[in-house]
Amino acid sequence: MAPIVIDPMIGARTVASADRSQLNGVSGEPVADVGLAPRLLAQSAVAELRADADGVPPDPAIFPRAAALFATENLAGASPNDYALNVIRSSGLTMSAVRRSVEEIVAQLTELPETTAAELPRTEFGNGFRTRWVPRGRLFAAVLASNHPAPNASWVQALFHGYSVLVRPGSRDPFTPLRLIAALTAAGLPAGKIAFLPSSHAVGEFLLGQADRGIVYGGESAVTRWRARESVAVRGPGRAKALLDADIDDTVLDHLAYSASFDGGARCNNLSAVLTSRPVAQVADGLALRLRKLPVLPATDPAADLLFLERGRAQRLERLIDSMRAELTDHSGGDSMVELDDGSVVPQPIVLSAPTASHPLVGTELPFPFVVVAPWTAADGIAPLRDSLVLNLITDRAELVSRALREPSVRKVVRGTVLPWATVPGIPHDDNFTQFLLEPKGCIGDSAE
Repeated sequence: MAPIVIDPMIGARTVASADRSQLNGVSGEPVADVGLAPRLLAQSAVAELRADADGVPPDPAIFPRAAALFATENLAGASPNDYALNVIRSSGLTMSAVRRSVEEIVAQLTELPETTAAELPRTEFGNGFRTRWVPRGRLFAAVLASNHPAPNASWVQALFHGYSVLVRPGSRDPFTPLRLIAALTAAGLPAGKIAFLPSSHAVGEFLLGQADRGIVYGGESAVTRWRARESVAVRGPGRAKALLDADIDDTVLDHLAYSASFDGGARCNNLSAVLTSRPVAQVADGLALRLRKLPVLPATDPAADLLFLERGRAQRLERLIDSMRAELTDHSGGDSMVELDDGSVVPQPIVLSAPTASHPLVGTELPFPFVVVAPWTAADGIAPLRDSLVLNLITDRAELVSRALREPSVRKVVRGTVLPWATVPGIPHDDNFTQFLLEPKGCIGDSAE
């Protein structure tokens, strides 16, 4: 199959680039021939979008229409199944994970009005006194990763509120933003609101620096420099943790194993550490037993859960795991990687245990089911549970729940056997993203608004 040719887009205009990069699949075969946007083209996109940006939200009916088209229609020559297969080949996710991500994106686009209403306080105060929530700027930049398609909903939310948007796709998944742009355009989004700019990390950072608001996804090295920038929302790494401070039974261990392995362990809110007041070896052995039962199946098999990796990336991860095994106790057994006949590699779930909750490897996040179990006592308190996108508390200690909610580095708390990604409109993933995009302005007296 010939590689798919992809080029940058500014508004409705495709810009052929002489700077090309071959996107290979996890089996090593070429999947796409991607034209990269050099800095000069990125500068042109910024100037062009900013010149036309007016901050006026598009017709809200566009977004549910686009969601339906994204899920069901042929777009830019690709059927929904073609799209899913391209993401599978390039990212290593399974068909089940990609289909769930499509459902998740559809839900997020359809629920934008409910999410907005839930995340903003009331605006009408009577006698002509009101507040209007308006964009904090005109231009939004999204620098995406490739671990999962669902984060693409974030830049669509910026469009919904009136921003013009610069999208720098993840290097292994240009397909999801391209399909979303095609769906939004077909649904009636005005031309000139979006630029699609596959590019280097340096150009991605340039876009974030030029935009009024932005979001960046990635590992620690990709996001560190943006943590102190008030105009940039940082997403990653998640380092989701659980505190197991209750009797060990099958329900609890099944819940922890599913929290670690759902969508191949590729989500930012997959479990990566368990702190426990119960015997560490018993917890780690029980978790490893369940995770090791996950079968190695073709990515298109409906029962497949485990992620697929390109061989070079798998080898780098294997060396990292070997170095951690030298410091921690391995409860997994067997090989850490399984090579398949097509050249791809399936990383096997890994469960390690640490001697103390303060061990520096507790909280390590890898892009597949990987968990470190460590001891916890009441004397440890909240300290080992810090720095968590999601903290799953399985405990009856009400005071600990209160302390976790007040801990700034814990972004979400779930109790009992509730999955880390459980949500409804209005529950923040990491802070209030609607208020990150919008600011309140007083409006007093007669108004056409």
